[in-house]
Amino acid sequence: MSQTYQSLLNELTLEEKASLCSGGTFWDLRGVDRLNIPSIALTDGPHGLRKQRRDQSDHLGFMDSEPAICFPPAVGLASSWNRQLVYQVGEVLGEECLSHEVNILLGPGINIKRSPLCGRNFEYFSEDPYLTGQMAAEQVKGTQSKGVGTSLKHFAVNNQETRRMTIDAKVSERALREIYLSAFEYIVKEAKPTTIMTSYNKVNGEYVNESKRLLQEILRDEWGFEGVLVSDWLAVDNCVAGIKASHDIEMPTTEEFSPNKIVQAVKSGELSEEKLDQAVYRILALIDKTEIKSVPEMYNQEAHHQFARKVASETMVLLKNQNKILPLKSTDKILLIGDLAKKPRYQGSGSSHIIPTKIETLYDELVKLMPNDSVTYAQGYDIQEDSASSSVLLKEACHLAQQVDKVVLHLGLPARYEAEGLDREHMYLPDNQIELLDAITSLNSNLVVVLSNGSAIDMKWKGKADGILEAYLGGQAAGGAIADILTGRVNPSAKLAESFPMDLADTSCYETFPGLRDTIDYTDDIFVGYRHYDKSAIETSYPFGYGLSYTTFEYSNLQVGKSEMNASESITMTVTVTNTGDCSGKEVVQFYVLPKSSSVPRPIKELKGFEKIELNPGESKKVTFVVDKECLKYFDSVANQWYVESGIYELAVGRSSAELELVSEMKVINTEPLPLTVTRNTPVRDIVADPKKYEIARDLLEVWHGLIVREATEENDKVDTELGVAMYNSMPLRGLINFSAGKLIDDEKLDDLIRRLNQES
Repeated sequence: MSQTYQSLLNELTLEEKASLCSGGTFWDLRGVDRLNIPSIALTDGPHGLRKQRRDQSDHLGFMDSEPAICFPPAVGLASSWNRQLVYQVGEVLGEECLSHEVNILLGPGINIKRSPLCGRNFEYFSEDPYLTGQMAAEQVKGTQSKGVGTSLKHFAVNNQETRRMTIDAKVSERALREIYLSAFEYIVKEAKPTTIMTSYNKVNGEYVNESKRLLQEILRDEWGFEGVLVSDWLAVDNCVAGIKASHDIEMPTTEEFSPNKIVQAVKSGELSEEKLDQAVYRILALIDKTEIKSVPEMYNQEAHHQFARKVASETMVLLKNQNKILPLKSTDKILLIGDLAKKPRYQGSGSSHIIPTKIETLYDELVKLMPNDSVTYAQGYDIQEDSASSSVLLKEACHLAQQVDKVVLHLGLPARYEAEGLDREHMYLPDNQIELLDAITSLNSNLVVVLSNGSAIDMKWKGKADGILEAYLGGQAAGGAIADILTGRVNPSAKLAESFPMDLADTSCYETFPGLRDTIDYTDDIFVGYRHYDKSAIETSYPFGYGLSYTTFEYSNLQVGKSEMNASESITMTVTVTNTGDCSGKEVVQFYVLPKSSSVPRPIKELKGFEKIELNPGESKKVTFVVDKECLKYFDSVANQWYVESGIYELAVGRSSAELELVSEMKVINTEPLPLTVTRNTPVRDIVADPKKYEIARDLLEVWHGLIVREATEENDKVDTELGVAMYNSMPLRGLINFSAGKLIDDEKLDDLIRRLNQES
């Protein structure tokens, strides 16, 4: 577009403006031929390109989309804890979009993993908002570096699939800000996504795409988001209300139904044309920013496939390696068991389903990497079945298991267990797989289990295996990546981005998930994932941040710039990490903050930094973290702002949330109290905590203190003294009137005092 957005806007008719706010097809935005405004194409990701063949009737493109590279979905990418790697994935996705003439890739998905039962967890990064924000921001920046738009999703509080189009998520303001909006805020400010996709659900009674508070006041005014808001497909209930709230585009097309509604609303005065113009201006800017000026040559599919194999190898978490059963030795005779070893499950089901350019299987790749005839295979179970194994399959596997040195058993969740549109009912592997596991264990104790699943599973059986590799869903090159790790060609370096609970009943939302009819109460508040397990002292099968390596790492020499800091300061903290093993490896060094004194409930610890480093045997590196207000703050819902509280904080580094190797204590001082609007119901303690307000009310409060506390003290009654202090602190200002029968202060004087106290704010 050669004209400025404003001049184009001036030339558009009302009808043309309205048309731009609705999709032109199932996958394309509308253009305006008369003014040479092109249509642009959107298509699903987030871990690959799912472009529907335009000549097909399958609108969703599940069955017949263009072949494209299938990377590990977000569950795996987050487990890499490798920012640079995820940026490169974003770059490759951008290149593929350009080759297929796609302007906007719909992703990444960053909703928080509140329950392991969410059917779409494979498509989301983590239970932790900090890790989510850090990793997803890199994917957004990588894709957009190629001139391709992204669509950060699903805004917001979309943490289940059950009744997702009507569910109302009831969540506190603090949990909303600290847990469910935090990653969105960081990515908006850091990566500036071109679009954000609004979710199906309601939040506290309002459909998100109609919420002025979420979209205009928070997303645009507070965070500075200047991009386009596009609905999830068929999510819009009222397109006019959406535009009023600063929503922009309804997808997919409604032909002329919604545009006509918008035109009528403007003509009737229900919707101002100025508000419509704001949406259209943003849409014009999006079209211009993502218009593909020239289509590059088709990317090198084999090069992208090999990169996908490298990526997958960094997403797989070694959970157990007892007796150093891994890596496999060249002299080992191996039995590989599992339907999944030849029929891999490498991605989730639903709108993110990619048609890959090629697929590697664990069987084929392990045979290539192991010496001739050292690998035999048995199916063991049918992945399409849940109940007891076929006696023939089971007997064959058991017979062969007695003839080999080690057994590699490839287990996992069937595709029907995890999919967009439905939530899981339990955390268990299918019965036939557990039956097989039990049978093999009794015959060969040298057992390695490889898992393919998109979310945490019940692992009460973990004691039966010497080795466990959580391979997640590794994309089209998963088979090769697993083989690389099993044979030691790659040293595993991934860490869990989610906790693996011992039991479903241990999870924070067990009693409420997935809600009652169309309402879900977020009673766990800010205590999600490891925050919940820490607070409730619940042991997990594997904690957040956990993962093993074929080498070992030692932490030493933790140094903090100083032991006392002002809340507005920024200081550095360093730690030395040494590879004490006999092979090269990568370690994820994790930084947690532990508030030790607080006037509000705080998590025992929170992730506030991480770095992934590579070390040769004997090599040491110094890792640096920044300690600032971003690490220390919490959201105060009364003052409606972030705040750093004075107090003692521990700064800890370690290899997982449960393995903090080194800890240092820090005193933080904040001389700025929280803003306080005083009312008749404000307790005395809040006035005393604000030095400026206390100075104004000092005379009155000292008299009150004398009446309540000093008299009890003079009587040398410790209990009465403590009760007096409690009463002094808790009494609302209005209580001073009644308690003193109006002698200490009356209504008129109290109103005057409140006015003077609020003038100080």
